[in-house]
Amino acid sequence: MHKGKGMKFVGDSRVSAERKSQIPKDYSEYPGRTEAFWPNFLLKEWLVGAVFLVGFLCLTLAHPSPLEGMADPTNASYIPLPDWYFLFLYELLKYEFASGPYVLIGILGIPGLAFGALLLAPFLDNGPGRRPHQRPIAVIMMLLALVSTIWLTYASAEHVDWEARAEMNKPVPPSEVQIDTDHAGYAVYESSCLQCHGDQLQGTSGVAPTLIGIEYSAEEIAKIAREGINSMPPNMFTGSDEELEQLVDFIISVNEQGEE
Repeated sequence: MHKGKGMKFVGDSRVSAERKSQIPKDYSEYPGRTEAFWPNFLLKEWLVGAVFLVGFLCLTLAHPSPLEGMADPTNASYIPLPDWYFLFLYELLKYEFASGPYVLIGILGIPGLAFGALLLAPFLDNGPGRRPHQRPIAVIMMLLALVSTIWLTYASAEHVDWEARAEMNKPVPPSEVQIDTDHAGYAVYESSCLQCHGDQLQGTSGVAPTLIGIEYSAEEIAKIAREGINSMPPNMFTGSDEELEQLVDFIISVNEQGEE
C-alpha cells in the first residue's frame, strides 16, 4: 500500500473553519486607556519604586529609628510597643468593642474583614476603566482603609514620647566608677533610688536611666528627685532636705569620679 492511498479527510462540523489561534489580542484592541506592559508600564513602576526607595533612605538617614537596649525578661514594668507599621492594630485594641471580652473581634474580626474586603475589591469592581471615577467601589474601599490606618497610627503615636523612651531604654555602658558605700548619701540612695537605678547607678532598661554621665547641676538633681521628670513621677523621694542634700552630693561625687 503506497503512502497516502486510501486516506480520507473528514471534517468536523463542531470546529469552525475560521477558528483563530490562542494568541491574545493586541493591547490596542481593548477599550479605554491602554499601554504596553513592556516597556511602558513596567518602566513607570520601576521609576515610582526608585523614587520611593530613595526617599525612604533619605528619611532613615535624617531621622534614624531609636533603638532600645537589650531585652530584660525580669523587668515586669516594661510596656512593649509594636513597630510603627503595626501601631494601628495596637490602637484598635484600646476601644471597648475590640478589647476585653471582645478582644477576638479586635485581633481577628475587624482586621479579617478589612483585609478580606481589600482582597475582594478587584472582584467587586472589575470594570475596564482605570480612572478613579470609573472604579468607585475599589476607590472608596481603598480610601477607607488608608484613612483608618493613618488615623489609628497617629492616635497611637501621639501619646508616646519616643525620644524619652529611647533615652530611658538605650543600652547602658558598664560602669567604670567605684561606688563609695561609706558616703553618707549612699544609704539614702539605697533606700530611695537603688531599686530603679541599680546598685551601680547604671539604670535599669525600661524603668530608669543611668545616673552616670548626667549633665545636671545639684539644684536640677534635687528638683528632679522631688518633682520627677519624663516617666519618673513626682514625690518619688520623700526624705528630708538634709537627706536630699546628701543624695545629691553622692550622685555628683560619683559623676566627678567618672570624669577623672
